[in-house]
Amino acid sequence: MPPDLIDSHCHFDFEAFDEDRSDIWSRCRSLGIRQLLIPGTEPRQWERARALCETTAGWYFAAGVHPWWQHKVREDEWLDPCRRALATSRCVAVGECGLDKFTDTPMAEQEKLLEQHLQLASERRLPIVLHCVKAHNELIRWLKRYPLERGGVIHAFSGSADIAETYSQMGFRLGIGGTITYERAKKTREAVSRVRLEALLLETDAPDMPLCGRQGERNSPEYLPEVARVLAELRGLSLAELAAATGENTRLLFGLEH
Repeated sequence: MPPDLIDSHCHFDFEAFDEDRSDIWSRCRSLGIRQLLIPGTEPRQWERARALCETTAGWYFAAGVHPWWQHKVREDEWLDPCRRALATSRCVAVGECGLDKFTDTPMAEQEKLLEQHLQLASERRLPIVLHCVKAHNELIRWLKRYPLERGGVIHAFSGSADIAETYSQMGFRLGIGGTITYERAKKTREAVSRVRLEALLLETDAPDMPLCGRQGERNSPEYLPEVARVLAELRGLSLAELAAATGENTRLLFGLEH
């Protein structure tokens, strides 16, 4: 019997899946992947995500402005549309938002937008989906300023054991994806083997973040069992045990149905 898995971060609404989305989801179901979360990127995308999620059981979405799309969004004009998106039944989180030192947007502008998202998550009493590239210290500082009732997830976590423990102690989960399938990712593999199991979620970040051996290919939610198998090995657990724990962690964080 296949494990019961949830892809907690999958851009399944992207054009990369337009031609075979239904076929992929059928394969996902046969592999035990029951639910997924589509993160937000920018206002025009939220409506597309909502429409997709309302047509398929087990799909949910978040609404927020990703740092890569920040330059397309006028200051404050996204807030009211985001509140409307967050009020819909399949929208379960604020985000994806955060800090990324590899983008051209000045850090001060990114931090201002992050603060607005944190305020929104607090206002709506929702978890937050966070993107962080080379900015853990800055992000942790903001999370301490805005403790959130529902916490959230650090998507695509690739930090050290100490940083993982800091996030865990603050009540945040870590999204674990294809990075751990690369043996050279020793720091992250050690971190995910040591942090408490209750802090871990599974994700693919498809169509990005390909797994080891699939470099240059489109990533897909159907590869989530491969991530789960590696994480189970690192934790010394069976695949069934790992799937049950991460599935429950994801449902608790986002309030998903069983």
